[in-house]
Amino acid sequence: MANERIIPPSELIINDDGSVFHIHLRPDQLRDNIIMVGDPGRVDMVASYFDEIDYDVQSREFHAIAGKYKGKELMCISHGIGPDNIEIVVTELDALANVDFATRKVKPEHRTLNMVRIGTSGSLQFDLKIGDFVIAEKGTGFDGILNFYADRDKVCDLDFEKEFTRHTGWDPTWAAPYTVDADAELVARIGKDDMIRGYTIAAVGFYAPQGRMVRLKLKDPNLNEKIESFRFNGRPITNFEMESACLQGMAKMLGHRAMTVCCIIAQRRAEEANTDYKPSVKRLVETVLDRF
Repeated sequence: MANERIIPPSELIINDDGSVFHIHLRPDQLRDNIIMVGDPGRVDMVASYFDEIDYDVQSREFHAIAGKYKGKELMCISHGIGPDNIEIVVTELDALANVDFATRKVKPEHRTLNMVRIGTSGSLQFDLKIGDFVIAEKGTGFDGILNFYADRDKVCDLDFEKEFTRHTGWDPTWAAPYTVDADAELVARIGKDDMIRGYTIAAVGFYAPQGRMVRLKLKDPNLNEKIESFRFNGRPITNFEMESACLQGMAKMLGHRAMTVCCIIAQRRAEEANTDYKPSVKRLVETVLDRF
């Protein structure tokens, strides 16, 4: 049986204090409802709304604070930038929930986590404005991380992937894109009329993978134009960010619920950006906290 496997120390590293290797949390510190942010400093901003604080732990870019908000137990953890960090954080959060650290075996009873990522994003359509809140109802990853896992097809929208790669003339030297839906229950709970349901690209980098050119040339200068013109069931790609697809894919494969909602801080087609976006992000944080 799969849950009889003993996970070797080289595959799940447990620190001397009983915490998991990268995020430095112990199983007793895990909470079921988790807000995820990229910036370690933003964890302090989220936690400033908590009525009480249970702990504050930081290791590298991974910063976690747990507490209570209006009677609800929550934790907020930062994941840094990029899908590779998401793979680390989700894997280790799941290990805290579903691996017995003493026996190194999977626990017989599965514990389900709810994860809502609050991020920032760039709009790819003229009708999405700076300050809008967009849910990644579908997240399409350019990073290829899910492709290293067995059974990725069971959680992915294969029709979307097929149409997207055909429409864009996807370069075979790039990782095959994958598309994963956000958890419908979380979307219904968090998203109201003040949030847009979007199809989101989770790029593997900030510059060339999102069509930005500084000094190096782009392999496909027309990729963004192809992405903007793509339609699936009549709906367009709405925005760029970097983590939604990996988060939603890893969570779904591990039996958790996850979604991403972003504040638009750049209008790529109008070539506009807002560097003073913190008030809008704070409003998004307040909204998610009240609905989580």
